[in-house]
Amino acid sequence: MGPESALTTAKPTPIPTQEEDPSHQSTSLLTFSTEVPSSPPHKPTATAIFIALILVTCAALSAASAFAFLFLSPGKSAHRPSIKDGQAARSLKKLDHPVVLLISADGFRFGYQYKAPTPNIRRLIANGTEAETGLIPVFPTLTFPNHYSIVTGLYPAYHGIINNNFVDPRSGAVFNMGSHDPKWWLGEPMWETLANQGLKAATYFWPGSEVIKGSWDCPKGFCMPYNGSVPFEDRVDTILSYFDLPSSEIPEFLTLYFEDPDHQGHLVGPDDLQVTEAVAHIDGLIGRLIGGLEKRGVFEDVTIIMVGDHGMVGNCDKKLIFLEDLAEWIKIPAEWVSDYTPALSIRPSKDVDPTEVVAKMNEGLRSGKVKNGKNLKMYLKEDLPRRLHYSDSERIPPIIGMLDEGFKVEPKRTAAQECGGSHGYDNAFFSMRTIFIAHGPRFGRGVKVPSFENVQIYNVIASILNVPGAPNNGSWSFPRSILLPEA
Repeated sequence: MGPESALTTAKPTPIPTQEEDPSHQSTSLLTFSTEVPSSPPHKPTATAIFIALILVTCAALSAASAFAFLFLSPGKSAHRPSIKDGQAARSLKKLDHPVVLLISADGFRFGYQYKAPTPNIRRLIANGTEAETGLIPVFPTLTFPNHYSIVTGLYPAYHGIINNNFVDPRSGAVFNMGSHDPKWWLGEPMWETLANQGLKAATYFWPGSEVIKGSWDCPKGFCMPYNGSVPFEDRVDTILSYFDLPSSEIPEFLTLYFEDPDHQGHLVGPDDLQVTEAVAHIDGLIGRLIGGLEKRGVFEDVTIIMVGDHGMVGNCDKKLIFLEDLAEWIKIPAEWVSDYTPALSIRPSKDVDPTEVVAKMNEGLRSGKVKNGKNLKMYLKEDLPRRLHYSDSERIPPIIGMLDEGFKVEPKRTAAQECGGSHGYDNAFFSMRTIFIAHGPRFGRGVKVPSFENVQIYNVIASILNVPGAPNNGSWSFPRSILLPEA
């Protein structure tokens, strides 16, 4: 089934990504055993009884005091705010319509917010809503597939951007990160949804935003062609300038994109000082944005949703698997390989059975003769774990190799030695998680929510803006679990 037909049959379905809440820790304070060890019976004396009564009385008074302190003390409570605490959406003070600003810090792994002093990001967290253990990206955990999933609510198999680079099997045409032909970009991104309904959007870089689709024509001044050399501060200032327009002309939806800290993570891995410095710089940019919105009196009116597209994991040359080592079982020509790592993607020639390729590769990898072979498993795409949602498109090659965390595949040995960082791995790896931090009238203050997949964000934004969304893979009910009810 081709990607176009796959899309037409895709229906919004609930995604079971919310984690179970842990059992309430305070119950242990209220349970205790009344059993005592058995002992031989004996006759109590009057003195013993008197002493026992005094001890029991003291114990009872102590227990009463302790419980009074626990339940009546006005001190700090361990209770965590939730959207069920009676909070309601806050009214707009200055703007005459809801506005959502979606910010992406590429490669911002969950936990980076603790690597450096981040007072501005922490301000958003303290006064907003955060995915407590991070945002779950879609597979493959790469930049273009995930950014487009965030704004369409679709898995890559349905929105068509199945990798950063790939080949159309029918035409032989090549997609790369500079491809703007709408034939590649399926689904309906949020800026197109709004344009189709006569509303406004502004994009300061976002994969897919330069594609002319539907009523979206990438309007001049409101749709910036990608240019990685533009200083981050200039990007923030341009976004702020839209809030100098008359209220009725301010776009309902805006995007803002930063390449960092992904750039540093690839160069030196997630634990290097360069990443820490990049995170601190991103925090400073958020402070610049907040200050500009406050100066204009609209900070509390604007909904800010800050996300990343994926995480990052360190890797070194000792974690390598070489396809040449499989020659005893099967030779993999370079022209078969669409992508080597981290999701090894193979499209054999038409006269070769993919099932046979998978069987021979796995035999070699499990033989014990291939270095690190146990850290790679090959699949027919239809046999991949269903949670990956990575089969229903002919653009996806028929054979996919799943690597263990931090490992890489290369065609053959070279003299090159390097250590750095990578992403693209199984989205079940915690290292691939990123951030979801939201602040605005519909988000509770100081609220933590369970982790969820980024395909849910499209419906959240649609709910905030009160617009009907396009069909997608998110759950239509999900926004109710994360947004405050409207006043």
